[in-house]
Amino acid sequence: MSFELEGYTPPEGQRWQAAEDQIRWLWDNDYIEFNDGTPSRRYFEDEEGAEHDPFYCFMEQEWSATSEVGKSELNHLLGNQHGFDTVKPKRLIATLLTASAPAKSWVLDFFGGSGTTGHAALHLFRESSERRHFILAESGGYFEGLLKPRILKAAYSKDWKESKPLSREGISCALKCLRLESYEDALDNISFQPSDEQTMFQLEDYVLSYLLDFETKHSETLLNVAKLDSPFDYKLHRHGKDDPLPVDLPETFNYLIGLHVAGRTVHDNKGTRYLVYRGKADGRETVILWRTTRAWGKKEFEDDRYFVLKHKLSEGAEDVLVNTDSYIQGARSLDPIFKRRMFNVE
Repeated sequence: MSFELEGYTPPEGQRWQAAEDQIRWLWDNDYIEFNDGTPSRRYFEDEEGAEHDPFYCFMEQEWSATSEVGKSELNHLLGNQHGFDTVKPKRLIATLLTASAPAKSWVLDFFGGSGTTGHAALHLFRESSERRHFILAESGGYFEGLLKPRILKAAYSKDWKESKPLSREGISCALKCLRLESYEDALDNISFQPSDEQTMFQLEDYVLSYLLDFETKHSETLLNVAKLDSPFDYKLHRHGKDDPLPVDLPETFNYLIGLHVAGRTVHDNKGTRYLVYRGKADGRETVILWRTTRAWGKKEFEDDRYFVLKHKLSEGAEDVLVNTDSYIQGARSLDPIFKRRMFNVE
């Protein structure tokens, strides 16, 4: 940004760092002085040093000068091998959050990058106890290798140097990471069953929908309901990766039905794990029970009913949903609901 101030215009290739109205306000209030012809921020005795002011440098060759400050912060956290060059200073983003996002608000950054927005929100909470919730979205390897570890480290300690914490001044926070299946992931998880080639030849115009509706009905990417009897073992292949990744079906289902989770508990019944969610969906008290029922017979389902009754897992609920079948009084299977909500089909 280039404009004239009291007869002074930045030389070619340089610009003012702050907006024109900010610069003019600082000038009108005697906060700018010229040293050897170069404008700089004037500080008074009762003010902090320039290094704590996101606008202390009003001119720079280009944006990379500001990026160097952010990159230095990131280097101290993660070392110099992160490979991310465009890093905004934490204090700059913190200043913007203070001005635009009041305490207890939600901050959404669709281009999470190195995680500066989340780091700035944690920084403000640490300094003023003003909590700001944040959602960061990022794709590719930056999430696991850069964004996620930065947020974890920022919560663990206030100060870092050479990837080592200089203090144990951590803060209490809860972080949830969601990985969304990509288009390429979905393609990698489609599996085709053998078909009658003659039939396919005769129904040339119908082949694609036929394949996707019938030949691929057992594909993991289409939510194989038959495998909901072992919900904690469900996996999908990731594009370009050899090892499949476990899928959190219970969390996925919560989002599909809009469950406002009030509690989450885990129980053990003779080696069988029970995952129980309690909350509200469509304004109704809802309990969702997940357990592995593969190879269960009448005896196991009866024991299942007794265990749920004994521990009052469904008590007080208006709707009780369970994966696969059950003998639990008042419960219904979530399997068809899952399939219908996932693909918007009846």
